Amino acid sequence: MLQGPRPYPLQESPPVSQTATTAPASAPPGGPRRSAAVRGMALATTATAVWSGNFVIAEGMSHTVPPVQLAFWRWTIALLAVLPLALRPLRREWPVLRRHLGFVSLAALLGVTLFNTLIYVAGQSSPATNLGLIAAASPLVIVLASRVLWREPMGAARWAGSALALAGIAVLVTKGSADVLLGLRFSAGDGWMTVAMLVFAGYSLLLRRKPEGISSLTLLLATFGLGTVFLAPAYAVDLAVHGTFPVDGGTAGALLYVGVASSAVAYFAWNKAIALVGAARAGIVYYLQPAFVAVLAYLVLGTPVNAPQAVSMLLVISGVALAARRRTGS
Repeated sequence: MLQGPRPYPLQESPPVSQTATTAPASAPPGGPRRSAAVRGMALATTATAVWSGNFVIAEGMSHTVPPVQLAFWRWTIALLAVLPLALRPLRREWPVLRRHLGFVSLAALLGVTLFNTLIYVAGQSSPATNLGLIAAASPLVIVLASRVLWREPMGAARWAGSALALAGIAVLVTKGSADVLLGLRFSAGDGWMTVAMLVFAGYSLLLRRKPEGISSLTLLLATFGLGTVFLAPAYAVDLAVHGTFPVDGGTAGALLYVGVASSAVAYFAWNKAIALVGAARAGIVYYLQPAFVAVLAYLVLGTPVNAPQAVSMLLVISGVALAARRRTGS
């Protein structure tokens, strides 16, 4: 059975001084491990919240910018945003990065080239309710795969929390009506979204195998750069077929958001969260995304929050809080 390597540390633990006559003191509850867990869950929540804004913007630009062009310019902007901060670490860590080029290339293909491009393509022919229902399966795939691949402990609380969060998602996408659930129709876009969901789960699981010696900034710069290069041929074809899109203040602002916030900031936070708490535990927070989308739609678009959405948010938040609890003694 595969064993995942120790996540790369954000800071080194202070050395413990021991002598022959002094036994090491037991670690107090709520020590560094608990602090790392809190930071990890906070970072995962930040990434999920920022990605929720990406869905709102994607909906508003669905008839303005072709999906492949949107993805290409998103990652080009993200690359430019990260470059000044990550160029020096990249030069320092280049020998390690070159040795693990296969890992970095696969991470770039999954997390940059494919994932969001597939979401934008799926949104062209699939309703938001279907996309939300399919995306909600991603944390479950991460949890199950982590259990199979690395024997990551689940516990009753995590299973119960996942079930509660899924129930909240079901209430949200069906508006609390069985007729809506029975009336769902699946299209080609749903197939693309299913692939996107599996790609995101695979990307999150792959981060568990991140080699030592590659910092988070270097990983971002390398994956953004390679992912954009991988996307360039599809962009050239799309440009030849559809031509360019009009750029105004609204379009430029939206591109800056998806490029800087949804890409550079959110991916940095998500990668660090997985390093701290693991893919399965961070993935549970992804259930919060529909609740964040509902709140953002209310604040930005003025869409009212109805009773089923309020019930859904309560169930999802309760489920995430339950699933994120660290087991006693773990």
